[in-house]
Amino acid sequence: MNKNVWLLALCQALLMSGNIVLISVNGLIGQALSPDDSWVTLPVSTQFVGLMMATIPASLIMAKIGRKNGFMLGNVIGIFGALLCVYALGQSAFWLFCFSTMLLGIGIGFGTLYRFAAIEVSAPESRDKAISLSMAGGVLAAVLGPNLAIASQHWLPGTNFSGAFIGITVLYVLSLVVLQFIGLPRAAPEQHQSSQSAVGDILLAPGYMLAVFAAVIAYAVMNLLMTVTPIAMHKHGFHFEAAALVIEWHVLGMFLPSFFTGSLIGKIGTRMTIMLGSLMFIASILVNLNGVTEWHFRVALVLLGIGWNFMFIGATSQLTQTYLPQDKARAQAMNEFAVFGCVTLTALLAGNLEATMGWQSLNLLLLPFVCVVPIVYLFFTRNPQEIKAK
Repeated sequence: MNKNVWLLALCQALLMSGNIVLISVNGLIGQALSPDDSWVTLPVSTQFVGLMMATIPASLIMAKIGRKNGFMLGNVIGIFGALLCVYALGQSAFWLFCFSTMLLGIGIGFGTLYRFAAIEVSAPESRDKAISLSMAGGVLAAVLGPNLAIASQHWLPGTNFSGAFIGITVLYVLSLVVLQFIGLPRAAPEQHQSSQSAVGDILLAPGYMLAVFAAVIAYAVMNLLMTVTPIAMHKHGFHFEAAALVIEWHVLGMFLPSFFTGSLIGKIGTRMTIMLGSLMFIASILVNLNGVTEWHFRVALVLLGIGWNFMFIGATSQLTQTYLPQDKARAQAMNEFAVFGCVTLTALLAGNLEATMGWQSLNLLLLPFVCVVPIVYLFFTRNPQEIKAK
């Protein structure tokens, strides 16, 4: 695999490290600053609102100015958002903090396209491995993110968790530096863009909506459970360090399989990989329903992470086979908008659902949604054979 894929994986790792810090502290900041328990996860929600707002513009902007310039723009927006978070926390300004996390979300929205950039710098036969390895940078994030969240608690005296956003700023600056060493394709010429297919043709292409559906379920369910886990653990008497370590194990589950997920797709196909991931989700929820010890949280979140890895990478691989080269910007933009629109909805609902239903009832509510995925892939795929990357 060429150096550009590895450098993109490093950028992905830096982005995900910042995301993990956000997940680790945002719920607790919400508990401290929000005017009501139902608003506890609003800072997480506004982060995903920003991400959703960025999905379509980010892809289209990159089609005009190129991947590298687009990623650099996203990092600059993220740096501004992180520094504004520090100021908002210093003022104990809840609503300004929520606006600041929205800016962070916009920056993250540009970074979600790293995995597609990895495809563009790889040979066609290495596509699945490129997608997988670009996500493997999350292994570094799994270690760096939670430990940064813990270590940064006391960097700035008198303001809880402000240091975390100084750490996020440093991560984004490092990403800007790494981007200077990556060779990415230039923007497509205007005459190439003019031959694009109609939106309806993209949506109705065989396998496109199925891939989007799998990615939506994978990310939305994972995000909802990951977001409320620190809050649920706090309510069950666990300290912040314990919750951060559970998130660390979860993120390892999300990204460690990336070193072989591409090879797995090559052997069993995207269809079976996605179905295997859905079974991991079901197992995770069953563990959560069985108890609330630290090991229940840890095992369930590891299974949740592995399930997300198989489903999301499998869906991404399937998606890249469904559109023409000139349609990639819009096809990817619509996919990202659907995925992160639903993720935003789950983030908005997370605090209220956990507060009103409780941890285990919330898991029970999600179980039918996860069970739909293997049913759809068993009985409603056009081709009864494996949907394999070609």
